[in-house]
Amino acid sequence: MTDFKLLINGRLVPGASTMDVLNPATEEVVAACPTASEAQLNEAVAAAKAAFPAWSKRPLKERAELLNKLAAAMMARQEEFARLLTQEQGKPLPMAMWEVGGTAAGLQYFASLDLPEKVIKDDADSKIIMQHAPLGVVAAITPWNFPLILLSIKVGPGLLAGNTMICKPAPTTPLTTLLFGELCAEIFPPGVINVIADKNDLGAAITAHPDIAKVAFTGSTATGKKVMASAASSLKRITLELGGNDAAIVLDDVDPKEVAPKIFGGATMNSGQVCLAIKRVYAPQSMYDELCDELAKLANEAVMGDGLEQGTQLGPIQNKMQYEKVKEFIEDGRKNGKIIAGGDLPEGKGYFIPPTIVRDIPHDARLVREEQFGPVLPILAYTDLDQAIAEANDSEYGLGGTVWTNDLDRGKEVASQIMSGTIWVNKHLDLPFDVPFGGAKQSGLGVEYGQEGLEEFTQQKTINMAKDPL
Repeated sequence: MTDFKLLINGRLVPGASTMDVLNPATEEVVAACPTASEAQLNEAVAAAKAAFPAWSKRPLKERAELLNKLAAAMMARQEEFARLLTQEQGKPLPMAMWEVGGTAAGLQYFASLDLPEKVIKDDADSKIIMQHAPLGVVAAITPWNFPLILLSIKVGPGLLAGNTMICKPAPTTPLTTLLFGELCAEIFPPGVINVIADKNDLGAAITAHPDIAKVAFTGSTATGKKVMASAASSLKRITLELGGNDAAIVLDDVDPKEVAPKIFGGATMNSGQVCLAIKRVYAPQSMYDELCDELAKLANEAVMGDGLEQGTQLGPIQNKMQYEKVKEFIEDGRKNGKIIAGGDLPEGKGYFIPPTIVRDIPHDARLVREEQFGPVLPILAYTDLDQAIAEANDSEYGLGGTVWTNDLDRGKEVASQIMSGTIWVNKHLDLPFDVPFGGAKQSGLGVEYGQEGLEEFTQQKTINMAKDPL
């Protein structure tokens, strides 16, 4: 068992206390995790603040080289990272391998970018230049569903832009982030990147800290509101990637047998623990029965189990608190609709929820209105497409969504009416690193990915110079 340490000011150090990290498939202890005190947090912030002047002045090309070095170090230990990720998070090992590879790819992508200054005006009277300056100390707070890849899209742009960083993973999945910190200790100058873990008790101290210039947060909308309120005390820059209740609208020109596996995959990836997962489906009445039957068949055939076991397609829910929430959504589906697959929880250890399909459920049911963040999928019938679009938009969320059709022009027309940051047509969960991604309404603020995501970690600075001599 690895002896995990915090990373503060270039040194791997024990925490002020420890906590057990559980494997959600077995409920057994994976490892004891060090947890930081507020004094250690303050030490990490002070180290990052002290490291900022030299790091921000270092040429961008050199910062990029170190990011590429970190990516290579991760890939050299990909299997170790992946097995640990499966143990603490629960996802099947092949998906964990994909996430580790994606984390390295994310670091490499941001290392390929640049922040050139732009000449806005150059005439006889003046020359005006726009630059992107680093902000200072940035805090990256990451969730438990994709602890590594969501870290990379904060660390990559944050460090490339010249900021120094404090990284805090979710308390239920801290181990892979601490292992990430071990690699960082060997690559980056002291204080440039610091990694701490907590018992869910340091978030408020981070978001209110006067020496932290920006918070990049991925998590629930409820917690995102707290981050935003706390950051207001110092007008911190924030990027919030929050919850979603993504609707899939199926048009009447598709084959239910063909579209069902794509919808099922989009709804149950990572056992439904994806902010952008399909959370509700609107299907034409004419194909409603057939689509429900196809989805139920796929749910009944899915292989659920320990992510380390070969052939597992769906692992457990990551933690007991979320497991209890998903159980409540199943009961809501049972009360207000008809469960046609799943719904019965297995006995024994582990937070396992079988993929569950619910039909004949009204739009105002909790399972439809709220974000379930688990493999429980409601299917609603419609007879009027405009009404389906209106119901899809009748949500406080606006993260993503999908349209399924054999007519791309029609698909684009429907997609254009969905009030979300990202809408896919005939695919789902396609997130290229070079395409900006962000939420509408209560699904977030700002964007991640792409050049735009990099610029979120900078302050736009205008230099306006007169050409006339003094």
